[in-house]
Amino acid sequence: MSLEIPAADGTAEALVARPSTGTGPFPGVILYMDAFGLRPRIQEMAQRIADWGYVVLAPNVFYREGKAAELAPPVDMSTQEGREAAGKAAFPRVGRLTSDKALPDIDAWVSALRGLDDVAPGPIGTTGYCMGARLAVRTATSHPDVVAACGGFHAGGLVTDDPDSPHLGLANAKARFVFGHADHDPSMAPAAVARLGETLKDAGLEASNEIYTGAPHGYTMADTSAFHPEATERHFQELRALLDGELKG
Repeated sequence: MSLEIPAADGTAEALVARPSTGTGPFPGVILYMDAFGLRPRIQEMAQRIADWGYVVLAPNVFYREGKAAELAPPVDMSTQEGREAAGKAAFPRVGRLTSDKALPDIDAWVSALRGLDDVAPGPIGTTGYCMGARLAVRTATSHPDVVAACGGFHAGGLVTDDPDSPHLGLANAKARFVFGHADHDPSMAPAAVARLGETLKDAGLEASNEIYTGAPHGYTMADTSAFHPEATERHFQELRALLDGELKG
């Protein structure tokens, strides 16, 4: 199912996935896509999470740039060359989605999810991939009384020297966090992972902050050359334990 959401600077498309069986209401989860946008792989991931017993909202966070179909990679990303070509088109959009734009949008995504008829009242979860992990963290830090579970996988740029670095807001959060970092990832190097861990500890937050050995950046994306099946399954297991523990416990 698709949904249109009134966002800060226009109308945004979103995918909505619901459990294949059972009756609601169900806890809500926001899934933040990677840089390559809303596409069948994101729908597949959203549906897998939904079938654990959740309503999953995956917004087109690049709605200012165009419709999801217009922004979809026009190349075969299962090859390294194709993935790199798609990245050259996508990465400028990532840079333009600054925190001053992202935060009002996050308000809209949270409101839209909680307003769905079959979403249970109470806390929500969020998970993000690549640059989407930054949005997941910002959701948890800007809505601490709403977000109880936050996952971030093959994240990039969670810890920077910028004054609005995502990790700096963790002191405001109340969620439990699970991070599964890519191995040898220049966008989230070991020093940044360690600094993230220290920040989580200083904030008194319950968290897992692990590097998945051998898993490249983008490891969950089965439509790209970065896909790593073992790391992907590990991520799904850890994400399910996080969501079930915090939203169904």
